[in-house]
Amino acid sequence: MLRRDFCKLAAAAAAARAIPSLGQTPTAAALPPGFHQYREDYAAYCATPAKDRIFYALRDGKIVKTQLDEASWKPTEWGEPPVLPIPGGSWDGVPMDSPIPGLGGTGPFQGNWDSLLAYEAPEWYQDAKFGIWAHWSPQCVPEDGDWYGRRMYEEKDDVYKFHLEHYGPQSRFGYKDLCAQWTLLNWEPDEFITRAKKAGARLFIALANHHDSFDAWNSKHQPWNAVSIGPHRDVIGTWAAAARKQGLRFGVTVHQARNWWWFQTSHNADTAGPHAGIPYDGAMTQAQGRDQWWEGLDSQRLYGAKHPFDALPDVSFVKNFYDRTVDLIDQHDPDLLYFDNPRLPMGWGGMNLAAYFYNHNLKTRGKMEAVLNGKEIPDNLAKALVADYERGLTSGIMKYPWQSETCIGDWHYNRSLYEKPGEYGGYLPPRDAIHWMIDTVSKNGTFILNIPGRPDGTIDSKEIAVLDGITKWMEVNGEAIYETRPWKVYGEGPNVIESGAFHGKSIAALGVKDIRFTRNKANTVIYAMMLGWTAEPVVIRSLGTASSSNPGKIAHVELIGTSQPVKWNQSSQGLSIALPKGYAPSVDYAAALKVSLA
Repeated sequence: MLRRDFCKLAAAAAAARAIPSLGQTPTAAALPPGFHQYREDYAAYCATPAKDRIFYALRDGKIVKTQLDEASWKPTEWGEPPVLPIPGGSWDGVPMDSPIPGLGGTGPFQGNWDSLLAYEAPEWYQDAKFGIWAHWSPQCVPEDGDWYGRRMYEEKDDVYKFHLEHYGPQSRFGYKDLCAQWTLLNWEPDEFITRAKKAGARLFIALANHHDSFDAWNSKHQPWNAVSIGPHRDVIGTWAAAARKQGLRFGVTVHQARNWWWFQTSHNADTAGPHAGIPYDGAMTQAQGRDQWWEGLDSQRLYGAKHPFDALPDVSFVKNFYDRTVDLIDQHDPDLLYFDNPRLPMGWGGMNLAAYFYNHNLKTRGKMEAVLNGKEIPDNLAKALVADYERGLTSGIMKYPWQSETCIGDWHYNRSLYEKPGEYGGYLPPRDAIHWMIDTVSKNGTFILNIPGRPDGTIDSKEIAVLDGITKWMEVNGEAIYETRPWKVYGEGPNVIESGAFHGKSIAALGVKDIRFTRNKANTVIYAMMLGWTAEPVVIRSLGTASSSNPGKIAHVELIGTSQPVKWNQSSQGLSIALPKGYAPSVDYAAALKVSLA
C-alpha cells in the first residue's frame, strides 16, 4: 500500500471504469479452452518454467490464450484490469462466478452482492470509534518508507539507488533477503498494546500481508511467512493474543491481491551500468536456492509468476489468495478483515471470502460481529460491508457506518520523518489526528491510525510523543467519542473538508470556529466539539432555537474535563458559550461541550 500521487490517479481511474453494477450482465463471448478452469495449485503454477506458463488476456475485446514473450515483456504498474465480456461480469480481471463450488462456507451468506446486502454493521464497531494499526512488514527493514519492495527494482527510483548503495545489486540481494532481516528482536507486543489502549484505541489492527506476499502468520499456503523466516514467530497470533488480553477487538489487513501486478518489477534487470542485463532475483527458481539460506523455497511464490503486461490473474493465483485468507480467518478469528482493494478483490475470490468471513463469524460468535472493509464502494453496495476511505474523509453524515484510515507518516517506517526537526518531526501532529477523529466520528465513521514500526519491533520517541498527545486528549474527552452516534448535522464552521480518499490533509485547516457534533444513544445529550481553544465567546448556531436542526431546549451545558461552570445562553440565534477562564487543559486540541437537553 503506497500512498502516493500515482496511486491516487490509479484509484480514480479504477473508480471511473465502466464495471457492471448490480443486476447487469455483460455480453457473452467465445472463451478459449482452459480459461477460468482450476487445473493446478499456485505452487505448481509457479514451479512451471516461465516460458511454459499459459496466460489469458483481453485483446481487441476477446479473451485470448497467450504466453510470455521475453522480447516484448515489461512490468505492470498498479494494475488496471479490464472488464471481461463474460456472463456474470468480472472484477480485477477475474470472473465473478466461481469455477470451484462451495467456497462461501456454511451459513446464510453467499458470494454475491444480493446476499451480502443482508449484512448489518455490529454495534461494538459503531461504539469503538478509534483503532490503532500496526502496518508492519519486511518493508520496514530499510527504514526508507513505502513500497520499498517494488521500488527497489525500479532502476530510476531513489529507492533503487538507496538499495544498491546499502545492500548491493538487486540480482544478488533482493527483497527475499530483507524478509530474513525483519527480526522484531526487541518487539514487546504487550507494551505496544498497552500504549495503544491508553491512547484510547478500542480496536487493534495488524498487517497480515502486503503486496509483497509475505504472510505474517503461520501460513499453511505460503511458505514465505513470519514463522519460517525473519521473526520466526506467529506475528498475527501474537498481536491477537496481546490485544484480546487487554480487551481490545482485533482486526487484520490483507493486501496480497495486488501482488499479481505489483511485484513484476522484481523480474526485470538493469538496463545500464556494470549489472546491465543481469536479472534481478525475482527470476530465481527453487532450484537456484540450493545451498542458499532460502533452500527449499520457491521465490516465485513471493515475487509472483512473471507474466505478460496484460495477463489476467490466473485461477491458481486467485485460489491461493482465497486459501491464505481463509487460513488467516480460521486461525485467528479476526473481528475485522480489511481488503486494500476497491470493493472486494479478485472477482469470485473476494466475493466468496466475504461470505466465508461472515458465515464463520456467525458460527464462532453466535451473532454477527464481523466488520469487512473495502474501498470505493458505490452507494448501492454500501450496506454490504464497511466502506473504507484511505487517508480520506466524507463531506457529510453517511447512511451506514464507514471507516477513515491514515498514518502518522508513511505506511512503512521511514527514518527521515523521525529525523525532521520539531517535537513530532515529519509525523502527523496529535492535534490533527484528534481533529481527523472528531470529524470522522461526527459523520458516522470510525477512525484508524497507523503507527509504523522499526524492523526490531519498536517505535521511535517522536511516534511515542504523537501517541502521548492523543492519550492526553482522549483520557479527558473520550465521552464525546465512544458509544456516540451522529447528530442531525455533523457540524458547522468556516472551513470545508475535501471529500474522498487521499484528501485528509484538508483537516489541517480546521480551527476553533469549526464545530463538530455527536450525541449519546438515548438522544438526551449533544456533544459539541470546538476544534481548538479560545478565551473569546462562541456562538454555536446549530443549537439555536430557530435553527433548522431543531435541537430543542437546552437544560445544561458543561465542559468535559472540569467542574468549573460554563457561561451559556440559548437563543433563537444559537448557543452562546464562554469557556471557563480559570481552566487550562493538558492539551488544547479541542474543547468538548456536553449539552444536556431538557
